[in-house]
Amino acid sequence: MKLTLKIWRQKNASDKGAFVTYPIDGISTDMSFLEMMDVLNEELAIKGEDPVHFDHDCREGICGMCSLYINGHPHGPQQTTTCQLHMRSFSDGETITIEPWRAAAFPVVKDLVVDRGSFDRIIQAGGYVNVNTGGVPDANEIPIPKRVADEAFDSATCIGCGACVAACKNASAMLFTSAKISQLAMLPQGQVERMSRAEKMVAQMDDEGFGACTNTGACEAECPKGISLTNIARMNREYFSASVKSENV
Repeated sequence: MKLTLKIWRQKNASDKGAFVTYPIDGISTDMSFLEMMDVLNEELAIKGEDPVHFDHDCREGICGMCSLYINGHPHGPQQTTTCQLHMRSFSDGETITIEPWRAAAFPVVKDLVVDRGSFDRIIQAGGYVNVNTGGVPDANEIPIPKRVADEAFDSATCIGCGACVAACKNASAMLFTSAKISQLAMLPQGQVERMSRAEKMVAQMDDEGFGACTNTGACEAECPKGISLTNIARMNREYFSASVKSENV
């Protein structure tokens, strides 16, 4: 395959940045998108040019590190992670535009790398459970209905990649935050901090500068793990209940 890549290059967060065009040839349709980027960087290194910086880690669609905005979509044209996107999804001779996540809460570090530490701070605010120290309890000691377990597991599949933020016109992190709140709120182990969790995580989300949710649904449509908007509804209920309880204390 012969392709034209329009890639966002930016030295640091304060640099203005601009698109740079790179022609590339000899790309196999069996390559992953990141393997194609590796080929480009090898060519740039041979020429003595600065390679394109981009995030990646496991390359198995699990870690949530890859974060490329490809042809107007987070992770590209398929509802999957960038590392699981293959070049057969593109046509020979196509021009591919590659950008970083665009959000004030995700400042650019360099080129296509953004700082997603804001997600970590939301988790630190309340995305945990308190447990008694001692021996590890038996896995089947606390009975949980299958429907509840399945819903909690679906929420827990969120990998924290930030595609929901990149897809949202408001750069909202509601889908991510609600998934992390939901996965714990539905389980017995998460009841101790249930009320304070919703208040603290939502407050931290707002402090990080993420936008508000206006229910356009772009986050769910682009999420590589199919996280449902019902999580946002659940988070709103959790937050409202916590607020009412706080007022009555």
